[in-house]
Amino acid sequence: MYELTLLCPEERVDVLGEAFDALDALSVSVEDADAQTEAEQALFGEPGMPAPREAWQRSRVTALFASQGAAEEAARLLAAQDFFAGCQVLGVAEVPEQDWVRLTQSQFDPVQITPEFWIVPTWHELPAQARQSIRLDPGMAFGTGTHPTTRMCLRWIAGQGSAHGLGAVLDYGCGSGILAIGAAKFGADAVDAVDIDPAAVQATEDNARANGVQLAAGLPERAQGEYRTVLANILATPLKVLAPLLCAHVAPGGHLVLAGILERQADELKEAYAPWLQLSVADSEDGWILMVARR
Repeated sequence: MYELTLLCPEERVDVLGEAFDALDALSVSVEDADAQTEAEQALFGEPGMPAPREAWQRSRVTALFASQGAAEEAARLLAAQDFFAGCQVLGVAEVPEQDWVRLTQSQFDPVQITPEFWIVPTWHELPAQARQSIRLDPGMAFGTGTHPTTRMCLRWIAGQGSAHGLGAVLDYGCGSGILAIGAAKFGADAVDAVDIDPAAVQATEDNARANGVQLAAGLPERAQGEYRTVLANILATPLKVLAPLLCAHVAPGGHLVLAGILERQADELKEAYAPWLQLSVADSEDGWILMVARR
């Protein structure tokens, strides 16, 4: 494998990506050419930042090719194009052979939810202090326990399940099934997990089986009736649209638990749910919040 690396201005990144597609590049990555310097820029929409741009002002674009000849030919062809103005070839280099599976696995460590509750990839040993755990590997569906929204939901599930019980649970937008599995681990009477993505439904079923828990997964129409606990870790805009539907599923005395919300979006969500339930902020982490209401 050989990689061709270019330096280019922001406005050339998209056209270079299209050109690499036409040149049969195996993959293309874009990085901040000024990373680790005073000129480094935040780009991907961190909380409180302006809307993200397409690329950095000075971007390093790296394309992977199967052979040295293919990488060098791509460099020659690109340099002859009008759109290459302002770009620079930094070089062609061989990519060392690596155990990519082991390298990928090394990036995912056990995630602590509480001192005794952990999310642990299958290739890791359980931490000695783990009294409860979910075995979950990174996959196609969202939800590996590494994002603050997932951790906050799981903390709430662990606390509520241990102290008061969860009753029947609905996980709306289940992704990997991690919240549904957590609810089952903490004593839910029954768990329905639904998602609009069939791949998420399959991932949830597979992960539940791997963790030895019982739940029912399916498309959204599977959600029927009322539940003592309704969980939805999605994003603020769909959560606002889903307000009447989610509230209708909360049984008297039950809880609605929402995540995927930035701190600055709290008032929007309170207003959207006000006709049915009174939301309040129950937890916060890294600019994200967990909102909870009780019927």
